[in-house]
Amino acid sequence: MNCQDRLYRQANPKQTARRWFLKQCGVGMGSMALGHLLRQEGYAAAEGPLSPKQPHHAPKAKSVIYLFMAGGPSQMEMFDNKPVLAKYDGTLPPPELLEGYRAAFINPNSTLLGPKFKFAKHGKSGTEVSELLPHTAEIVDDIAVVKSVATDAFNHAPAQVMMSTGAQQFGRPSMGAWTLYGLGSESQDLPGYVVFSSGNKGPSGGNANWGSGFLPTVYQGVQFRSSGDPVLYLSNPPGVDDELQRDSLDTISKLNRMQLDAVGDPEIATRINAFEMAYRMQSSAPELMEIDKEPKHVLEMYGAEPGKPSFANNCILARRMVERGVRFVQLFHESWDQHGDLVNGLTKNCGDTDQACAALVKDLKQRGLLDDTLVIWGGEFGRTPMVQGDGNYDGRDHHPNAFTMWLAGGGVKPGLTLGKSDDLGFNVAEDRVHVHDLHATILHLLGFDHTKLTYKFQGRDFRLTDVHGELVNKLLA
Repeated sequence: MNCQDRLYRQANPKQTARRWFLKQCGVGMGSMALGHLLRQEGYAAAEGPLSPKQPHHAPKAKSVIYLFMAGGPSQMEMFDNKPVLAKYDGTLPPPELLEGYRAAFINPNSTLLGPKFKFAKHGKSGTEVSELLPHTAEIVDDIAVVKSVATDAFNHAPAQVMMSTGAQQFGRPSMGAWTLYGLGSESQDLPGYVVFSSGNKGPSGGNANWGSGFLPTVYQGVQFRSSGDPVLYLSNPPGVDDELQRDSLDTISKLNRMQLDAVGDPEIATRINAFEMAYRMQSSAPELMEIDKEPKHVLEMYGAEPGKPSFANNCILARRMVERGVRFVQLFHESWDQHGDLVNGLTKNCGDTDQACAALVKDLKQRGLLDDTLVIWGGEFGRTPMVQGDGNYDGRDHHPNAFTMWLAGGGVKPGLTLGKSDDLGFNVAEDRVHVHDLHATILHLLGFDHTKLTYKFQGRDFRLTDVHGELVNKLLA
């Protein structure tokens, strides 16, 4: 599938721009209003870069909520119980295990560090979860835990960018952008791809995690705040009413259309689309953000406090967005880089996120949304079985060889535990799932053959999985 076919590549550039823009973006207030009314009545489909598109096969998931635990959660303390690692706590790892191994900060020949928390089996599936995650323990029969994820990068920015885009280098489209490019959006009044951030700071990979790369910028993620105006300067300044706002936008749109006609740059069409979306969001976004109107029991289930920015609030907003047709919502929580103070750091992080993650799955399920909403939980890599520091220093370094993620809904097999790492948690021992395999599987659930969702750039067809990736059939329901 290559949506560039819509750009009339054999035509005169100026005619291409005019015809593409008029047909695909529906410019002009009359055509926009008529198109909106017809779509509401079901008589016409919107023709535009963000209009809904048909994938390669019937999708299991129609939307995605990606809970990105940036920094690298420690799998040995949360999901991957290692009694053998506990047995050899304080001893050196086998020399053959370290051959060719590269670590971010520690000397690889550091002593092993046993798990710091107790594990127990939960649910009918008997999935093992640590005492850090009492709420996740309640949903283990609804999620698939993958203990055999692997990546290529061991530093934060390249690893986050790889998890988000399939490549360590900046400049590739994010998974959310690929999803929007392939499927379009069902929301007319909100962006099709929205990003929230919580925790100590933003993700190390920055905007590249939700960028459009070489895809048209209309497909990039839009970062929202979790309180107040979701986007800065969305509200009109004093002295500007709706009539003045509309007149200004119409004038700017005419100037932009003149420039589009003159130079034939589709990015100008993206700019016009952005202005119109912002105008519509002035009425739709404030209503979206009013989580204080959620029932009290729902707020309590998430642990959310209206008006106080938090990961829990963002989870409620993510649910409200998929209810309104937003295609891809990504929540970054950047707090998981425990090079030291592992016990206290993980206790706080899990306290901030565990309840809301579980509540999101429960809430989607009780509303009938989990069947076609894919929920993804995980970081850019895991943590080493070896300690970082000496004596009583309880930190772990970055570890790309084997870590844990979980998925729920959207065609994923519930109650599954897939793959395993070796006895020390160093390498994958069974059912390795590389980042490219994960991406291929996510795209499959969204209705795509990952080898065919392509975009031509610099003379060749690019895709999210590049030249890699295998479908993980065991994950499918």
